[in-house]
Amino acid sequence: MKQLDQLSSMAIFAKIVDTMSYTEAAKLLGLSKSAVSKEINRLETGLGVTLLKRTTRKIEVTEIGRTYYEYCARLLAEVRGADAFVRQYHEEPIGNLRVVAPMTFGNRAVLPALCRFIANNIHVQVDLELTDRVVDLNEQNVDVAIVISRDKPEQATVQRLAAIHWGIYASPAYIASNPPVQRPEDLSRHGFLLFGGPAHTTALQFCHGKRQLETRVRCVLRSNNSVALLNAAIEGIGIAYLPRYVAREATAAGQLQQLLPSWSSETRVAYAAYRDDRYLSPRVRMFVQELARDFAKDTDMFGGCGEADGD
Repeated sequence: MKQLDQLSSMAIFAKIVDTMSYTEAAKLLGLSKSAVSKEINRLETGLGVTLLKRTTRKIEVTEIGRTYYEYCARLLAEVRGADAFVRQYHEEPIGNLRVVAPMTFGNRAVLPALCRFIANNIHVQVDLELTDRVVDLNEQNVDVAIVISRDKPEQATVQRLAAIHWGIYASPAYIASNPPVQRPEDLSRHGFLLFGGPAHTTALQFCHGKRQLETRVRCVLRSNNSVALLNAAIEGIGIAYLPRYVAREATAAGQLQQLLPSWSSETRVAYAAYRDDRYLSPRVRMFVQELARDFAKDTDMFGGCGEADGD
């Protein structure tokens, strides 16, 4: 008797012993009574022993049948345990979650949501890499990559998180000691602090109603880190072109002032990108959902409807 066939017969035998009825066992298993009898006969023939003695009035389990039933019961318990494990895998986040995010955006916007996710899911361990490098989900061992982009990322499933608006900021001391900025054309007279990563630019775009214009500016400091630009602006080195979420605290504290606030500037979008997997693990699915909820609650952080730093 083949082992796979024997496993099926063992399950039927165990159900008969549990119910002490061929009829009830057949009903619970969704089989005909004759099919159940055939399986027991085949099992006994294969084993060369009698497991059940059946009369017109009752079923009697033989001594060897009772011992054999214990093995069957343990085997079926393992099967049920395996099924429960898989169900739990689909329902409860477990295992290692690998997340990659841009340096500043990851620290300021992603980390708070990630900490709450860890606190609420004790069976998840997280590896967080903060880097400005481009991440390829298909080539690297990453579950979720936070991507800051003008365009929707391709070759991945994405969840839009927030639109992040940029603006220009300067310290009160810089504003007091330099020519006034009343319109975008005035910016050419000033030194700028600009990002040197994926958001690298020397031409700033502005929009006021239907009016759009592009202004080239002189760069006096370029960095691949928004916090460095923020600190330099606070020191009065020049005008910094920053995502609003980076400048928010310094603006609230009076360390910086936004220039040309009625003019809107660049907008980028933050996405959570993950593999297009039919059997997406709960830890990935629930973390992305947590991120989306967290970003939806704090749209003010990003300057309206939210968006991203290239850093």
